[in-house]
Amino acid sequence: MASKADIKFGTSGWRGIISDDFTFDNVKTTCQAIAVFIKSKKELDGKPVIIGGDSRFLSDKFSQTAAEVMAGNGIKSLLCGRDTPTPVIAYQILRKKAAGGINFTASHNPPEYNGLKFSPSWGGPATPDETDVIEANIKKVKVVKIMEKETAEKQGLIRVFDPSQEYLDRIRQIVDFKVIKKSKIKIIVDPLFSTGRGYLDRLLSEEGANIKVINDKKDVLFGGFPPEPAEKNLQDLISMVKKEKAMLGTATDGDADRYGIIDSDGSYVPANKVLPLLLDYLVKSRPAWHGSVVRSVATSHMIDKVAKLHHLKLHETPVGFKYIGEIMTKEDIIIGGEESNGLTVYRHVPEKDGIIACLLVAEMVAKTKKSMKTLLKELEEKTGPFVNTRKNFTLSDAKKAALSRKLKTEKILKIGKYDVLDTITVDGYKFMLGEDIWIMIRFSGTEPVVRLYGEAKDKKTLDDIMTEGEKFVTQ
Repeated sequence: MASKADIKFGTSGWRGIISDDFTFDNVKTTCQAIAVFIKSKKELDGKPVIIGGDSRFLSDKFSQTAAEVMAGNGIKSLLCGRDTPTPVIAYQILRKKAAGGINFTASHNPPEYNGLKFSPSWGGPATPDETDVIEANIKKVKVVKIMEKETAEKQGLIRVFDPSQEYLDRIRQIVDFKVIKKSKIKIIVDPLFSTGRGYLDRLLSEEGANIKVINDKKDVLFGGFPPEPAEKNLQDLISMVKKEKAMLGTATDGDADRYGIIDSDGSYVPANKVLPLLLDYLVKSRPAWHGSVVRSVATSHMIDKVAKLHHLKLHETPVGFKYIGEIMTKEDIIIGGEESNGLTVYRHVPEKDGIIACLLVAEMVAKTKKSMKTLLKELEEKTGPFVNTRKNFTLSDAKKAALSRKLKTEKILKIGKYDVLDTITVDGYKFMLGEDIWIMIRFSGTEPVVRLYGEAKDKKTLDDIMTEGEKFVTQ
């Protein structure tokens, strides 16, 4: 069993296997460290913490435990009454002017995992500076202060609430549901047995859209698949789109902060295509929206081309939505996104939101009455084609150390037969091998893998650079 010394915050908080390292004792210790962090900031005095979690095993009990620790430290909690999407918790942090949020989720990971994500008062995922302080606090915890829920409720330190309505009202202000209703396009909704239930489906249903919902009961085993909206896990949705001759299939992950899109022919549309399409659509359909575009370093350069077409400034950030969220606290953005199926939009939450992603794609398809494939073909006539991929490698500790040493100490001038024209070290090592041709090597912050990303203008070149990249990583 892991000790508190092993609690580390990666790109999306601390994650672990339930009852191995993700235990009630470790959760209590971590929450005590967060309470110390909150109490050290005078400007947060008297402000509540929003606490919730996804539909995983014990998320509700972990959430209650977190609220009891906050109460023991004299901090008020607003405790979500049922499993709650991550973007809803983020929205409530901002709306309630809260001290922050504690969210129990392992997002898209398999069911044996759970996790704890802390969001500070600005609503996005905590930055490394903030999680470094919390990790240091964890090591110093000797006593966990705790007050039972019943006592805390009587003293006004814990209040159970329903966070859904205010969030749903906000989404109605952003999305043009009249266009979706008028088009009568059929949309299949798949919440993957998790927290998207009662959000994406409810909004579309209440606004008169033509929808069919599948996999909409709570299941802590997620139907036997990780709740990740990747093509391999969306076979139910793909089958239903084809069977119902639907125009669109939409899915949200375990905590509804990521999205999955299925086109009318049953094909999966990756985020690297969704993001540039949505950017182009939003610029044209929302002239009042202004600002820059933000993408992670591992995301397709097709979005750069679209930004250039519309004369928009583009930011490239490290992997992790906290960096996109941080930029949103300083300036307006039209869209911010990652290749790992996360995005947000203009003056919305500084956090991934799979619900609004699905709705905006639905609006775009409804307004244009065109399939994603057709829309993509039209956009590629302006930007040129882009093909990309990602591979994961599990290396021995010795090989991983050798690769890390090579990347840090050697000046890499060639990857196979390709000259390295530029090296970008925003996060990992991104080697530019030509115009819009690149590979990137990055050590995962949450999993024991090395990721290899690649992009080119055609599949032959992509296959070639990925082969060279794989040799570089594994030899």
